[in-house]
Amino acid sequence: MSKDERLNATHLSLFTGLFIHWQRNNYISPFAVTRKGLMGYSKIASIATYHKCIKELDEYGYISYQPSYHPKLGSQVHWPAGWEVGE
Repeated sequence: MSKDERLNATHLSLFTGLFIHWQRNNYISPFAVTRKGLMGYSKIASIATYHKCIKELDEYGYISYQPSYHPKLGSQVHWPAGWEVGE
């Protein structure tokens, strides 16, 4: 990620929030996330910025993001193949 010039500090902050959620899910993928939770961890104040960054992380292949559009269920995030613990 450090060499990817498409990313900025907001992407890295959001990715860190995703990592924390994954860790709290015992490193199992997929794992559920909520916009509110990720915005809190990553200190992103703008919903538009959050959506832009999570979409770009998905497009760039860092995650696979499946939005649920349900406020309580949360969306699903998958790490790329080979990122699972034990693989």
